[in-house]
Amino acid sequence: MEKKVIIVGGGVFGVTAALELSKRGYAVALFDRDVLPHPQASSSDITKMIRGDYGADVFYTDLMHQAFEGWDTWNRIFPRPLYHQTGFLLLVRQTMPFHSFEMQSMQTLKQRGYALQRLEGDFLKRRFPQWRAELYPDGYYNPRGGWAESREVVAQLVRMAKAAGVQCYENIGNVHLLEADNQVIGIKTAQGQVYQARHTIVAAGAWTPSLVPELSDCLKVTAQPVFHLQPKDPTPFRGDVFPGWSADISCTGWYGFPAQAAGIVKIANHGIGITQHPDMIQDMPAHYFEALRTFLSQSLPTLLDAPIVATRLCLYCDSWDGDFYIDHHPERPGLLVAAGGSGHGFKFAPVLGPIIADVLERRPNPFADRFRWRRRQDTPRFEAARGLDF
Repeated sequence: MEKKVIIVGGGVFGVTAALELSKRGYAVALFDRDVLPHPQASSSDITKMIRGDYGADVFYTDLMHQAFEGWDTWNRIFPRPLYHQTGFLLLVRQTMPFHSFEMQSMQTLKQRGYALQRLEGDFLKRRFPQWRAELYPDGYYNPRGGWAESREVVAQLVRMAKAAGVQCYENIGNVHLLEADNQVIGIKTAQGQVYQARHTIVAAGAWTPSLVPELSDCLKVTAQPVFHLQPKDPTPFRGDVFPGWSADISCTGWYGFPAQAAGIVKIANHGIGITQHPDMIQDMPAHYFEALRTFLSQSLPTLLDAPIVATRLCLYCDSWDGDFYIDHHPERPGLLVAAGGSGHGFKFAPVLGPIIADVLERRPNPFADRFRWRRRQDTPRFEAARGLDF
């Protein structure tokens, strides 16, 4: 049983850990309460932003530098590229203040050799004409960034995991952690089936606080609004003239993507969201539709009349400080938690598996300490791009 690992949750944390641990000689069993990719997992959408813009936070900037290399590698080994480097456009409604997310991101990235284009003169109007340029006098364009076909990425990683010998169990419903002699020894499914292993990793995203309730004060589930729009002519919204973007995001939360192959333009909000249980299904609140219309009328008027063909409430597993939790449980031997993506974890997919595996094996890792087990402090924090005034 020494080299057996159970992973609960087949999202981006779980499947990358499964792949890496399989490479290291472990017998890995991956369990998910639904099909893979899980339809309600935060990664199960058509796109996720891939960016290295993290304000003054050098830690995530450097971690993303490694992740970019991983995305490039995956594009070479996947049957087709799933990361699309169309760049990332950051817009600001005033001259960038020194302490703004955008200004500090620009300075941090320039110090690391990134070639950025500040939005000066008529650059925005000329290069990206769908934007109401007078509303956004400042910002910058970062060519090192883009977006990934997130659901397809997870599906491809699941296929690779199966090919590597990972046993994948789908549609098992809720599970319970099994304990004996004061340590976690595996799981029991809703059908009463028992699986045991030396290590159990809970990587269940929004369901993690339910499985590890002692973290419920440190991790919470929030639902964030996502809209899919279908413009009549998607050509003006393709990636060469309409790359991935954020619109004064630390204040407004709004960000979005270029038109997909079927013409869908995805717009979402990275903000406070709605606290909810992951098993609770609810419709999109009306005020989010109103907020979207206000934003489009001010910023992207040519999208105002585009039909909304789909909506989704994306489930974040928010940590109290915006950092992930990747560590052994300090009081329950045999249990490791890998969760707390906080709405910005997917972009790090190529480096998550090695970090989780190193932590499991208690190997030194330059990034692991930031994700250590910790108790919540009095003041909640968010990553720098998180919109708080929505």
